[in-house]
Amino acid sequence: MGLGKTVSTLTALVDLLVTKDIKKVLIIAPLRVAQHTWPTEIKNWQHLRALRFSVIAGLSPVKREEAMHSSAPIHIINRENVPWLVNALQREWHYDAVVIDESSSFKSHSSKRWKALRQVVKSGKIKRMVQLTGTPAPNSLMELWPQIYLLDKGKRLGDTRGKFFETYCRQVGNPQWSQYEVRADRVDLLQERVADLVLRMDAEDYLELPQRIDSDVVVSLPPKAQKAYKQMQDEFLIELDQGEVLAANAAVKINKLLQVSSGSLYTGEGYEVLHDAKIEALKEIIEASNEPVLIAYNFQSDAERICKAIKGAVVLKKDATLIDKWNKGQVPVMLAHPASAGHGLNLQRGGSLIVWFGLSWSLELYQQFNARLHRQGQTRPVRVIHLLADTHADLLVRDVLSEKDVAQDRLLRFVDTLRNNVKWL
Repeated sequence: MGLGKTVSTLTALVDLLVTKDIKKVLIIAPLRVAQHTWPTEIKNWQHLRALRFSVIAGLSPVKREEAMHSSAPIHIINRENVPWLVNALQREWHYDAVVIDESSSFKSHSSKRWKALRQVVKSGKIKRMVQLTGTPAPNSLMELWPQIYLLDKGKRLGDTRGKFFETYCRQVGNPQWSQYEVRADRVDLLQERVADLVLRMDAEDYLELPQRIDSDVVVSLPPKAQKAYKQMQDEFLIELDQGEVLAANAAVKINKLLQVSSGSLYTGEGYEVLHDAKIEALKEIIEASNEPVLIAYNFQSDAERICKAIKGAVVLKKDATLIDKWNKGQVPVMLAHPASAGHGLNLQRGGSLIVWFGLSWSLELYQQFNARLHRQGQTRPVRVIHLLADTHADLLVRDVLSEKDVAQDRLLRFVDTLRNNVKWL
């Protein structure tokens, strides 16, 4: 992350277009990255400014059709629109080169975007494909199969998911969950099979990045919130003892505990505010920082409450101009959800302080979001502050992220720990 994948890829594409090794390129990226990062990189580098490109993202259907038929050699589309594009072009597919930015978003073989792109891959119309990601398998090595398949049609890891599982995986946990993991004795074989397709570069080996300083700010919940948390935790434990909680449902229950930890709880009619302990601590952090602050939030209720409590706070949504304002130092407090702003955005020029108001279970989102500031071009030490309640849920999420557990292991270990440790921390 932050090593310059975008400009490196664009430079290679220029060479391939000049030598006529390729004729037309499709770049697939997250929405904001498609709208902002790729066009900005083209404009910012002198040797790329002559590149003509068409952005097929964030447009009305009519405008999308026009952009799709542009004569520009490079087209940039958001990943959600890939099924639409494949359907719209069908046999007239004219991209002989495809770049997937943040290819981990194609790690699910059941997603519409993966299935659509697989159709084109199987047709043989894509001459070159490049996948870019700083987190290729953040949760499990099993996430490599869909990505590698798009590169080699299953030559290295099997042409079906079943063959991949049969060769490399074993079933774990409750059979009802259908959970699998890569067998320890097959990890080396798997890595050897894909080695010729993979180039890994670590920013620490090539760049002298500023120091990153991680710290925790722990707040105590008021008695009312403690009571609500304990009640919800006890109900969760009762369900566990009755054997009714499967993995997916357990995740929902744990999210409820995280909601209480952050200060609000979703109900059938919106959400109820339980406490402002984190809000008050956040105000103190902002007042003491004397610099722009980037806030990661987990729940929409948290974002709404923060914007009401802190003057000048804005949420990063679809407005690409807000990124420019942030990088110019014109936005004192910006909120962003890691799922929508965790990949590809260059925010390092606008500030050096990240506050996690609510942590994410996803190691990928956690690492990617922190890399929005701690990346090439950052000139100051980056501070990452975890704003935590003194609850088992908040503290354990922090611990498992630091230990880089895979997602399912985190969830199951949380359940086990909750069974054995119900005291107030």
